[in-house]
This record gives sequence, structure tokens and C-alpha cells, in this order.
Amino acid sequence: MLQVLNPATEELVATVPAATPADVDAAVARAAAAQRGWAAAAPADRARLLRRFAVVVDEHIEELARLEVTEAGHTIGNARWEAGNVRDLLDYAAGGVERLNGRQIPVAGGLDITILEPLGVVGVIAPWNFPMPIAAWATAPALAAGNAVLLKPAETTPLTALRLAELALRAGLPEGLFQVLPGTGPVAGNALVEHPGIAKIVFTGSTRVGRSIMAKCADQVKRVTLELGGKSPNIVFADADLEAAAAAAPMSFLDNSGQDCCARTRVLVQRSAYDRFLELLTPAIEEIVVGDPADERTQMGPLISRAQLDRVRSYVTDDLAGIRGKAPEGPGFWFPPTVLTDVPEDAPCAVEEIFGPVAVVLPFEDEADAIRLANATEYGLSGSIWTRDVGRALRASRAVRAGNLSVNSHSSVRYWTPFGGYRQSGLGRELGPDALTAFTETKNVFISTEA
Repeated sequence: MLQVLNPATEELVATVPAATPADVDAAVARAAAAQRGWAAAAPADRARLLRRFAVVVDEHIEELARLEVTEAGHTIGNARWEAGNVRDLLDYAAGGVERLNGRQIPVAGGLDITILEPLGVVGVIAPWNFPMPIAAWATAPALAAGNAVLLKPAETTPLTALRLAELALRAGLPEGLFQVLPGTGPVAGNALVEHPGIAKIVFTGSTRVGRSIMAKCADQVKRVTLELGGKSPNIVFADADLEAAAAAAPMSFLDNSGQDCCARTRVLVQRSAYDRFLELLTPAIEEIVVGDPADERTQMGPLISRAQLDRVRSYVTDDLAGIRGKAPEGPGFWFPPTVLTDVPEDAPCAVEEIFGPVAVVLPFEDEADAIRLANATEYGLSGSIWTRDVGRALRASRAVRAGNLSVNSHSSVRYWTPFGGYRQSGLGRELGPDALTAFTETKNVFISTEA
């Protein structure tokens, strides 16, 4: 049994049966049977059912959000957005069903066409930091492309996934088409990865685990999409609007208590603006409201678990200078908003993914030095560039080795634009107009017209 704890109180809120390899095997068989009928259905019918699924999710936004607050410790505002994002992803994917087109390619002696066909059964291994939306990133386009989906949620956050599976059935999706298999990574997750009936694995999580999954999938030449770690830079040039940059910086790494692979945890500030930026940043950090995630006024909640709290604490030693906010005492996995200054640029806290509410501020001299520092990690997922100089913004955007960049903002993820990382941050892209094609095979057909 999996025990689900409330991260804000450490209270046990649910126990959920953990799937075994036999459970996975049976689920794959059910999914394969359901997928054949789903793929054969008229595109308009598949689109209609996915839109109905979106409507049913919309009718349960508040319920899903409260579940997310309880199992993940997310603030209620964030949780409502996450449930709404599932709805929006289903709507967006449904719009692509009838536009999943192949091509006609000019050739001599006949007609050549391509056909996009579903892969079959897709395994999705979702993380605990954004349980609902990241699960939907893969589930919605995979279903839209004609596949069945087996979703393994994280051990600590299975409740919203189980409820979404119930809502899918209520919306009329075929039995077995979308199943949720709570369980541990070494058992249920590994069974999904190694099962010959799974055509593709979509994994979001640590780089270490992603490497292992990729290696196991290689044995079967199984497709993978990997969304892994990050240590994203927030580059602030001296010509930027410093007040706006400092005001936006806190929630760029404190949102979801810093448990976000896109978190801008490396704040790089041009030396001539460094002192002024810290003057502006200090009150912004100290004023962050940390507390009960169910309270509408709360900006940051707890970390997900005791293990994650211990990990974050290991990076913030007493000898490190910086800015500290406030956090509740007593039960719960609380850690205060923290900004570290005067640390070496190669210190562990400056280059490793902490996955908590901790950022470092590092000075740089000029544009070239900023790019050097921005690229001085093994990751390449996201980042921000603050400047009034459009030419500099474009040069820096080309030079920073990351899959998702924003200028004078901290936006990373929109469901209508592609998302994914460079280097150790992952493999493949999710979301955007090409999301459905990532769950298809391309078949080429030549028809001779010669007599």
C-alpha cells in the first residue's frame, strides 16, 4: 500500500494499493484491446469524447484542486490553475485529431503519400511536483493520436490521477483506454518500461532515473520522451528595468516551493547593478507569505516530503550568506525562501538542482561572461533574460543552451508551444502544435500510376 501524506501537516490522508508487475501486464492487455477500437473510431468521434472529457474535468475543477492541495501541498491558486490546465490540454489536443495529416510527396511514376498511425499503448510516468498538468502533457495528445495510455503517478501523489481516470470513464472514454497504475518506480514503473506491449515511455523526473529508463528502452528500441532536471539562469543586465526584474525574481524560483525544473535558481546579475538588485530583492523575498496552502493568501506552501526537506537543507549550510524569508514551525515539510550570495560559481548550490526554494545570485562582468555562466551547468531546460536592448536579447537567446527562454518574463510552459530541454535536461519535445505527431508512426505509401 502507498501512504499519501499531507505535506503541510504530515497527516496520513489516504492509502492506495500499489500496482504489481502482474497488474501492469493485465492493464497492458486491456489497453491494447481498447486501443484497437479507439484507433478505428472516426476522428470526429474521438475529438468529441476528448472535449467531453474536458467538460467533465471543468465541472470538477475545485474538487481536483483540493485534492492537489491535500496530497502535494500546492497553494490553492496554483492547484486550480493546474486542474484548469488539464481541461485546456484536452481541448487543445481534441482540436488536433481531425488535423493529424500526412503529406503527398511529388515522385516520378506515381503518387506518394504518408499516413500517421498511432503507436499503440503509451506508458506515462508522471512526477510529484506537478501531478496533474504534466500527466496531461502526454496523456491528452497520446489519446488524441489514437493511442491508449497507462499512467503511473508518483508514489506521493496518486489521488488526482485516480480521480481523472474516473472522470474519463464518466465522460464516455472506452473502458481500459486510460488507466492509472499507482505504484513505486522500481516495481510498477520498471514493469511499464520493460513491458514489450508498451510502444513508448514518457518520463518526467530526475536525470539519473531518466538515463536508466532510456537504457532499458534501448534494449527494445522503444521510443522515449524525457523531461528531466534543470538549473535555469535568470540573467539580469544592468540596462534592464531592475525594479521589475527584482519584483519578478522571487516567484520565478519559489513557485511550487521551488519544486520546478524550470525554476530560475541561478540569478546572474551584471556587476554594476548587483548591489542595487539585491537591495530591491531583499524585501521582496522577506515579504513572501509561506503557510497553509489552502489559504487564498498563501504564496508558497511546504515541500513534498521529509526526504526532499532533508535534501534542500543539505545545500544551505550556516556559513553561507544570503537572504532568508519566513516559514511556519512545527509539523509539515517547511523551508523558508532563501537566496544565497557570495558563493563560488562552481559551488554545489550554484550548479546542482536543489529542487527547493533556494536560489543563488552571481555577478557577471559583460555579455560574454553572462553567457559563460548561464551555460556552466550540465542542464539546459529554461531561462530568462532581462534587458531593454532587443539586439542583446536576441543574441543571448541564441547563445544560451536551453530549450525554453523568455525575455523580460519567466514564462516557460504554454500548452500551445513546444517544451523540452537540451543536454541533461531531456530528450524530445512535448506540447505545441506537433504534440500529437510524437505519438505516431509515419507510414509511407507509393501508388504506381504507370500502365
